[in-house]
Amino acid sequence: GAMRSRAEVDATLQTAKLNPAELLPAVHCLSFGPQAGAGDCCLLQLEPGLCAELEAGRSLVIRGEKDEQAVLCSKDKSYDMKIADTSNMLLFIPGCKTPEELKADQASCDIIHSQIAGFSNNYWELRRCRPKLKKLRKLLMEDPYEGPDSRKDQTLTFSKYTTEDLLSLIQASEEEILHQLQVIDACKIEGYWRILEFDYEMKLLNHVTQLIDSESWSLSKVPLRTCLEELGSLEPREMIEHILLSYGRKYIDDAGEVYFEMHEDKICRAIAQMLLQNAVKFNLSEFQEVWQQSVPEGMTARLDQLKGLALVDKTSRPETIFLLKVEDLPEDNQERFNSLFSIRAKWTEVDITPYIQDLCAEKQTVGALLTKYARSSMQNGVKVYNSRRPIS
Repeated sequence: GAMRSRAEVDATLQTAKLNPAELLPAVHCLSFGPQAGAGDCCLLQLEPGLCAELEAGRSLVIRGEKDEQAVLCSKDKSYDMKIADTSNMLLFIPGCKTPEELKADQASCDIIHSQIAGFSNNYWELRRCRPKLKKLRKLLMEDPYEGPDSRKDQTLTFSKYTTEDLLSLIQASEEEILHQLQVIDACKIEGYWRILEFDYEMKLLNHVTQLIDSESWSLSKVPLRTCLEELGSLEPREMIEHILLSYGRKYIDDAGEVYFEMHEDKICRAIAQMLLQNAVKFNLSEFQEVWQQSVPEGMTARLDQLKGLALVDKTSRPETIFLLKVEDLPEDNQERFNSLFSIRAKWTEVDITPYIQDLCAEKQTVGALLTKYARSSMQNGVKVYNSRRPIS
């Protein structure tokens, strides 16, 4: 349409019963540009930290497959994306001046003609979320590595994942993914991330602990070089080194030699898993006896090493223990609680904590989670938690 004159603007103000004296002299006259359409543009609300990332030239990535909720990731954090609707239409006007800028620029012409480039009724809101990492283990468990002689690996049909593949499939930032690969003891074999098949891992661990035993080394000072020389004929050297890294802490002494300090708790835990996975339930006292006999000389097997791996049933006579791995439980909060309450109707805080600890958001406590998803009651003077909803 034709551009408005000052007289027309003043007439409009009068009709709207607005006093020009209370307004800034400059008037924006808006018209829709030829390309302005809804849905051409998306608005994203960023916190200052993420703004700084973009301004520094780094990129943000939206991850997720078709059936998954979109997650936006920076280099080291993940955010859930949700659409927030606005009651006012948001207009995009290139080069638009704010009232502050107009006040500073008193000389500016009093009618400014601006074209609207686009508009929107909503924007994307970001909420920091826990990285969705459960799928990482699931993908790598499709084809665990069974060792160099495995026929399965020679068929070339197994699922292979490079770092690039995982970045496109897992809804988490690169740093969160790389950290998780370390947590689950994945290793890179011929450029692909793999998890060792449990029996093969135990075979490797056994070679190492037997060598430690026969050489009478201190568990805090296991020499890498001798391990590779002695065991290299039995298994690939990189596998020997990988098992030492998984079950020990690497350090270098004053002479420049590489040593490992073995993690007692992790080794005892793995051996317990090996014993427990062949039985549905195990008599607790018998299990403890067998377990202590099975761990390397000089190590002490203790039940608190089994947090998030096994559960003791104190109500059965005699007491029993059974395998319950936290990584096999659902990632979603409500589903996790449903599944725990179907395994056991009433939990003490001590028992349930290892199975919900990983659900805690940044500054959330286990207590806050329990308040939200469970109800508490007293049983024989002990506080127990049960489901807020009937469990089917």
